[in-house]
Amino acid sequence: MSSRRRASARLLIGAAFAAAAAPSHAEEGALEALIAAAQTTAADIVVTGRAQKLYRAEEATVGKVPADPLDIPQSVQVITRQLIEDQGARDVTDLYRNVSGISLFSYSGVTFRGFRQDTAFYDGLRGNPFTGFSVPQLFNIERVEFLKGPAGMLYGPGSPGGTINYVTKKPSDIFAADVRGIVGNFDRIGGSAEITGPLTANGAVAARGGVFYEDYDSFRINAESKTFIGDAGVSFRIADPAKLTIQATRYDQDLPGNRLRGVQVDPQGNFLTSIRWNHNEPTDFLDLDATVIQARLEGAISDALSYDISGRWFEYNEKQNYHEQQGLRDADGDGVPDFIRREFRDQIRRTEGLSFGANLIARVDLLGAAHTFLLGGDWSDEDSALQSRTARPVGTAGGVVPTLSLRNPVYGLTSGADYNLSAVPYALSGSEAIRYGIYLQDQIEIGERFVLLAGIRNDWFEDTNAVTGLGFKEDEITMRFGAIYKPRPDISIYASWSDAFDPQSAGSQDPAAGGPFPPQTGEQIEAGVKTALMDGRIQTGLALYRIKRQNIVQTDATRPPVNGVNQLAPIGEITSKGVEFDLAADLTPNWVLTFNYGYNDTRVTGTVPGQAITNAVGDRFVNAPKHKLGFWTRYQVAPIKTAFAFGGEYVSARRGFGGEYLPGQPLVPAERVKPYAVFDASIIKDFGFVEAMLRIDNIFDKTYAASGFGLRNGAFPGDPRTVFLEVRKRF
Repeated sequence: MSSRRRASARLLIGAAFAAAAAPSHAEEGALEALIAAAQTTAADIVVTGRAQKLYRAEEATVGKVPADPLDIPQSVQVITRQLIEDQGARDVTDLYRNVSGISLFSYSGVTFRGFRQDTAFYDGLRGNPFTGFSVPQLFNIERVEFLKGPAGMLYGPGSPGGTINYVTKKPSDIFAADVRGIVGNFDRIGGSAEITGPLTANGAVAARGGVFYEDYDSFRINAESKTFIGDAGVSFRIADPAKLTIQATRYDQDLPGNRLRGVQVDPQGNFLTSIRWNHNEPTDFLDLDATVIQARLEGAISDALSYDISGRWFEYNEKQNYHEQQGLRDADGDGVPDFIRREFRDQIRRTEGLSFGANLIARVDLLGAAHTFLLGGDWSDEDSALQSRTARPVGTAGGVVPTLSLRNPVYGLTSGADYNLSAVPYALSGSEAIRYGIYLQDQIEIGERFVLLAGIRNDWFEDTNAVTGLGFKEDEITMRFGAIYKPRPDISIYASWSDAFDPQSAGSQDPAAGGPFPPQTGEQIEAGVKTALMDGRIQTGLALYRIKRQNIVQTDATRPPVNGVNQLAPIGEITSKGVEFDLAADLTPNWVLTFNYGYNDTRVTGTVPGQAITNAVGDRFVNAPKHKLGFWTRYQVAPIKTAFAFGGEYVSARRGFGGEYLPGQPLVPAERVKPYAVFDASIIKDFGFVEAMLRIDNIFDKTYAASGFGLRNGAFPGDPRTVFLEVRKRF
């Protein structure tokens, strides 16, 4: 870690501990009054206070300027805390069914408008502690914002499919507390507690603290999940309205029997064994520990001028011991694989990062129009390192790792301790990625009906291979334009153009292969209609889009190898087209509904004959469904203080990576990932002294593949029927 980053990190850490140690000067009487008021408003919260505007968001910050979604000329979807709680969501994969245009790819990665991506932001900053093989958790998240399409002007390098921004829970100057316990099948047990409120009588200092723990057995043999999250924050109202908020979060995940790959399928997508099958031994594991500290100063210089300045430091360590699948075998000669070869991997991943961002927002009237200017900049520096060593499969040179039966696996006969890896040195790899940019945007309101938007950004990036010292740096300009017409205040008709870029991987920049190469680029044209009808009770969004991604590096078959190294060229192109519809509605004071549908057609539109683009098979993209539909509805029966909720998701057929099926047979170009439909339900009951939720996922115990990962690695099976009971008390 560079000295400048170390010094900046010390400032953030020191500020966090100083804030945590700040003395409380709350007056006892004032605090008791606040508690009493909070208890009064919390009464019957299930039945009387939550139907109106339950799942709808009136503001999104994913565009850097807090704004009504109607005033953003691009598709935006916000998942609120209420929807997260009603669906019993624990990690972000539980939310994808609520968002059109997004579906699971693998681990924390998603398919977003046809493109794979795994980059996420927290409160607008880089610093995702779950970028490896763990999945973002939701305990300390207030809402999740999805900005669809390229966002290079706002966030710098990234995929053109979209951007995910997690908005974290902040301290409140109104007292509130929440205690929960949970039990369920697969030996699930856990609980959480969080509290927030003022530390001074005038609310100038407020704090929040929370802890979460959950332990449950996976439906996969040998696999288990133990998750702990500790989260704390303190805010200081320095001068009205300036406020400083400092937060610290600790994540610990102990995942025995991981890292999980898929379960083997045939080329038609049929599982070759039970979805409970696991390629890992009982002694395998994945352990993650991560620490995040962030600070944010926000305020206003005048009624027309506001600002925010943020910093985020994080580090995570991920240690993995696991058996990796290597190849299918047909031991009995019936033409169907029944064994799989495995190798053993011992890996240690370390990542440390620091990011800063600042925005200045000015609202002024010029030439008869209202302007909202956004001037900002951000900077990030992320170091990652990997130590890895491997034991090879039996049947290869020096191979010692035994095969495993698909149909009748016997576990416990081997472990990583049997492979003498202590005598093998770790192979080292790593990189440092520096990103920084400045941007300017103007949103112009012309009368009450027209809104125009224009933005431009200049980014600089520098990537360095930590082992070879080879580096590459360049700059890139991205832009964003949009127009909105409002025939009435609750209807927006919009059109926009935006672009994005993504630096090539460090491995593709090798001068011996013809590098370095310019970044991948992506641009989108989008048009649509948004509404907030009936005083905001019905919120809809209809969007049509086309995204073109270019400069994808691949082997150039027209050029001969140089010294045995294949020559690369940025000659790949992909086009994604689609339509999406989203609805969030209060149908009656007691009945709410969300619905989403997305159609997407992503195809390779430019390549070299005989070559393939990463994540594509033929002219189609892996794990990119043409059709995806989801819904969730909740009806509350006030006389019995009970709410009933029901939802479902449909995902159409997709393509997997294909690959080897059996030795000596031709490679399968792509296995089929079958379509599926699953349904879920919740019953929420207010008993007065406590509130209880009974949650059932996959009601009909459907066996399905959530995504494909190739014939060797199998398909990721979706969860079977799961049931849990959560009891919670709000104060």
